[in-house]
Amino acid sequence: MKLVLLSGGSGKRLWPLSNDSRSKQFLKVLENEEKEMVSMVQRVWGQIERSGLGASTFVATGKSQIEMMHSQLGPHVPLIIEPERRDTFPAIALTAAYLYSFIGVDPDEVIAILPVDPFVENRFFDTVKQLEEIVSATRADLALIGVQPTYPSSKYGYIIPESGEDSSGGSLKVSHFREKPQEEEAKNLIAQGALWNCGVFAFRLGYLIDILSGQGLPVNYEELSEQYDQLPKISFDYEVVEKAAHITVVPYEGYWKDLGTWNTLTEEMKNNQIGRGTISGDCSNTHLINEIDIPVSIIGLSDIVVAVSPDGILVTDKSESPRIKDYIDYNQGPMYEERQWGWVRILDDQSYEDGRCAVTKRVCILGGKSLSYRMHTSREEVWTIIKGEAEFVQNGNFMLIGPGNVLHIPMKTLHTLRASADLEMIVVQSGQVREPNRMLELYPTWDEMSQHCFKTS
Repeated sequence: MKLVLLSGGSGKRLWPLSNDSRSKQFLKVLENEEKEMVSMVQRVWGQIERSGLGASTFVATGKSQIEMMHSQLGPHVPLIIEPERRDTFPAIALTAAYLYSFIGVDPDEVIAILPVDPFVENRFFDTVKQLEEIVSATRADLALIGVQPTYPSSKYGYIIPESGEDSSGGSLKVSHFREKPQEEEAKNLIAQGALWNCGVFAFRLGYLIDILSGQGLPVNYEELSEQYDQLPKISFDYEVVEKAAHITVVPYEGYWKDLGTWNTLTEEMKNNQIGRGTISGDCSNTHLINEIDIPVSIIGLSDIVVAVSPDGILVTDKSESPRIKDYIDYNQGPMYEERQWGWVRILDDQSYEDGRCAVTKRVCILGGKSLSYRMHTSREEVWTIIKGEAEFVQNGNFMLIGPGNVLHIPMKTLHTLRASADLEMIVVQSGQVREPNRMLELYPTWDEMSQHCFKTS
């Protein structure tokens, strides 16, 4: 069985920490067994590896998340790249075409799809392993995992099974679905044996390949990728699940939670404070997450979340936190981004009456990491090194740099650096607003740049 983690979306309900470049699954707010702060995707990947599924697992993600995935999971994790963000049906269709035409997976092999950010116990993945046998034994089009509800929630979708087992393994044949009912209806559904839909399903690869062929879509990965912008923006549930003739569900009686809002996420945080600040002793059930260097104090307020990042400040009652998506301007570009080589934090972004613009950034290059050999077409930069040491190359000229060095990089000038120790610098990038900037990369790695730019004796 091949396992695919579906990583998409921007996690707007966890603003200001999440943005278009750093979705909710990348926020390092959870604590692992070694007391280290980890993200949702790091936690889930660790559970997958411990369950023995790591070697057969892929991550389906968008272009904007490639560097973040490599930064948090490592370069060895196989990625299936979505050309643009659409919806779950196009993403899973592209995944199927990739496994079928690029990897050569047999049409009879079972594929299991999981969200990238569930908060579950390790034994949840023992249930995931059962899906392969369930699909084969029941000959179902789809096999799902349904979580035994612990309370009548209006936040989740429900799977309503028929009575009696479905051929093998304790799975139940699915009667129908109900999406996010009111609590009173949820009580009645639970009384009928309904299960929470946790977004996990499995199918024979050939089942989805046949659906693509039936819709006249290419089953070759490269061809489908080229036509990706023409695929309908529709969820896999609407396009496939609700049309399937035979669906079975495996009940799971363990801990499961969707950490999609601040109130659910803070319930699983070991510490009620991350970052600089204070919470007074008369506060109850109050959390502070602060990513900037300015201290934040919370006095006499209970049942709230205060989240601070370069993107903004959120102060909200926990129960009202899901409403954030109705109030935030998401057109602002991300002010903080993690990259494979480090991170970038925008300190100031200004445009002036004379048509010039200037962006000031604080940039960190991790020790041993390097930038690509690049140039900016319409922006000049001034770098002020404040910490660390690095090898620097500009138009083929090599020098060592460290704290106190100030470097001027004109427009259309090739440059790169490799940090020998964690390096931080202040970057001021300036140019004309009317001339959009492009960054051109000549060589993506330090090794390739060295081979072509430096002669060896």
